[in-house]
Amino acid sequence: MRITQRIKEKNGDMGHFRPLVIGFLGDSVTQGCFELYKTQKTDYDTEFRSYEAYHTKLNRMLQEVFPRVSITMVNAGVSGDKAPGGAERLDRDILSFSPDLVVVCYGLNDIVKGEAGLEEYGQALEQIFRKLKAADVETIFMTPNMVGERAVAEETDPFMYSVLEEVAVYQSDGTMDRYMEKAREVCRNNDVPVCDCYRKWKKLRENGVDVTRLLSNRINHPSENMHWLFAVSLFEMIMDF
Repeated sequence: MRITQRIKEKNGDMGHFRPLVIGFLGDSVTQGCFELYKTQKTDYDTEFRSYEAYHTKLNRMLQEVFPRVSITMVNAGVSGDKAPGGAERLDRDILSFSPDLVVVCYGLNDIVKGEAGLEEYGQALEQIFRKLKAADVETIFMTPNMVGERAVAEETDPFMYSVLEEVAVYQSDGTMDRYMEKAREVCRNNDVPVCDCYRKWKKLRENGVDVTRLLSNRINHPSENMHWLFAVSLFEMIMDF
């Protein structure tokens, strides 16, 4: 990857090359959202801890092995965002920073439109990729985690239980799988490499892991430790392991 060469160049000559910029375009997982909590009788909010998100962990890994390299991580994750929203704000939130690499991650919110939203999802991703290519920005698409497979028994709040039940259907009926296949198809057509973390979550499930327990909100936000899976996967891809 070009980003690998740029890191190597910066590491070898700190003063000659500009600091590196890596952008992250996505939803609440990218933003750094974790648990949900009740604020009022009918209002809910999320815990925001961007310092525990995967891009922060990736930066720590890169700084560990390349302490001479200055890297700015641009967190353009927005809670509740979908791929069309990312396409709309790409110029403002990402391209304005002149990034060397952009990691795009969408799907968790897009799936709520079901089959009817599949083409819109694919078209939005293609719009993002084409615009990044036109700007000569190296791009990775990272598939997200699985969503919760069931409503956990200890969740007693009626609203939360209903959300858990609704989201679980998208995983059990194959909707999430179809969205990820659409994303991979668009990536193949646009020569965008895929960091396939969704496949790794599916493998965990095949090996008997209760993936719902790996979600901090039991819906779609991975736990802090599971953000390491994303960080390590991206690190290995950047380093060409």
